[in-house]
Amino acid sequence: MELYYSFSVLIVLAAIFAYINHRFLKLPSTIGIMVIAIVTSILLILFGETVLPKTYGRLHNLMTGIDFTEVLMGAMLNFLLFAGAIHINLKDLKEQFRPVLIFSTVGVIISTFIVGFAMYYILPLVGFQLSLLYCLVFGALISPTDPVAVLSILKNANVSKELETKVAGESLFNDGMAVVVFAVILQLATGKEVDLSGENIISLLAHEAGGGLLLGVLLGWTSSRLMRHVDDYIISVLVTLSVVMGGYLIARQFHISGPLTMVAAGLFMGNFNRNFSMKSETQDYLIKFWELIDEILNSVLFLFIGFELLMIKDLSKFAIPGLIAILVVLFARFISIWGPTKFMSFRTRFNPQTVKVLVWGGIRGGVSIALAMSIPKGHNSDVIMSITYFVVVFSIIVQGLTIAKVANPKKIAHEESEREKKLA
Repeated sequence: MELYYSFSVLIVLAAIFAYINHRFLKLPSTIGIMVIAIVTSILLILFGETVLPKTYGRLHNLMTGIDFTEVLMGAMLNFLLFAGAIHINLKDLKEQFRPVLIFSTVGVIISTFIVGFAMYYILPLVGFQLSLLYCLVFGALISPTDPVAVLSILKNANVSKELETKVAGESLFNDGMAVVVFAVILQLATGKEVDLSGENIISLLAHEAGGGLLLGVLLGWTSSRLMRHVDDYIISVLVTLSVVMGGYLIARQFHISGPLTMVAAGLFMGNFNRNFSMKSETQDYLIKFWELIDEILNSVLFLFIGFELLMIKDLSKFAIPGLIAILVVLFARFISIWGPTKFMSFRTRFNPQTVKVLVWGGIRGGVSIALAMSIPKGHNSDVIMSITYFVVVFSIIVQGLTIAKVANPKKIAHEESEREKKLA
């Protein structure tokens, strides 16, 4: 009953905020909901205890009573990743496979260490002290771009298909690498013994990421074959739901990456099902069902992010470290994109405009917050959570609202056309 009550309150608030945004703010839906939630949180922090003590108390208790890490990483993210992956064309992804793979692996590692070392040397200058390991923990959790935020915002950004595939593909696949790096560094920071041999790290990656991808392909292939023999929209929806919910339980049981399982299953089913004649009614219901799931859960997720402000004590005292973190993360993102493109240039060319869009389109979101909240209390969790929140809010609002202008689709299309002519 408690879970039902909590979810009901969140859905009601999401509906009210979505309506207000649609009528008055006119921002992209998810960003608008988050902005209103942040403003509401600030007002409640400033005046809630004196003006509306009961409302403030209930909302604060609601947010503290929900395990955001478990809700996002263990439930919502699976639905959102599957919903995003089924719309990606595998042929387009294959064409961008090399840069997507490098950005989602090497790029994450480069960014992690740049952010970690930069924060370690800069924070003491403004009166904050974090050990190198905890700075690297922050670097690991903030380096992966958030697939949910990226896919949600790219819908309205009107970027070229090639760029959209690069940015979306990277965000879908970099979670596996980021979670392994984060887990290893966090264990070191909290004093646990970790085998740092190359063999063990490769084994962890193979188990976490490789196992997740393999399970996703198996689930996608099996389910697609079943749907091929029963072309019914109700059964098709139930089958896809079973893939997401059952797939997560299997992934959790074998300690492999649930997010990568969902990405692989979604990619396989979304592309495999295009190869056989599915009734237009079945296809229409299936697409609309997952679009609706995507929109509803996105609204709740961004509402969550906005209200997370209620859980952070004395956020204002972390303003300077937060602003520093924003600049450091953007710089690290630039290096992690620009550096690999120089080594890939003999096969895949990246003009400055493309690099700019990839850097600015690397949006952080709920995944970073969920990882920050998974840090045990007393292990600098308040500091890391606070500066993470600054980066995420800046990333979603500022980068999310300006990515379309930065992209300049007409200019990119012209440059890509000229490049193809030269290569031909």
